[in-house]
Amino acid sequence: MISSPHIAVFLGVAALGLVCSPVYAKETIKATLLSNAIQLDMSRVKAGTVMFEVSNAPDSAQTHELVVLKTDLAADKLPVKNGKVPESQFKKMGEVEDMAPGKGKRMTLKLAPGRYVLICNKPGHYAMGMHTSLVVMP
Repeated sequence: MISSPHIAVFLGVAALGLVCSPVYAKETIKATLLSNAIQLDMSRVKAGTVMFEVSNAPDSAQTHELVVLKTDLAADKLPVKNGKVPESQFKKMGEVEDMAPGKGKRMTLKLAPGRYVLICNKPGHYAMGMHTSLVVMP
C-alpha cells in the first residue's frame, strides 16, 4: 500500500516515462534529397535501430520520398517499370513519403546486417539518379 500521495504521483510519472520514452537509435543517418541524388552522411552503420533524419533540399523544387529496400543489387541496377521501381519485388523496410522542398521527417528502422538501397520512387526520380547504397554491418 502506498502511504504518501507524493510517492504515488512519482511512481505514476516514472511508469509513464518508461512507456512513452522514444526508441533509442544506436545510429543516426542524415539523408539529404537533392534534385538528382540522395546524399548520406555515412554509408555504413552497425545493425540495430537506425534513425534516418531525412530532409528535402530547399532548392530541389520537387516533392521527394525515401524508400529503404533490402537487396544485394547495386543501387543503379534495380528494375524499373513505368518510371518506378516495383517495390513489391524487394523487402521494403520503411518509407518517408511526400516531403516538400525544405521539409524534413524522421524514420526509425531496425536493420539487420546486409545491403540496402535507398531510393526516391516518385515517377522518373530513380532514373534521374536518386538512389544510394547503405551497408549494415554486424
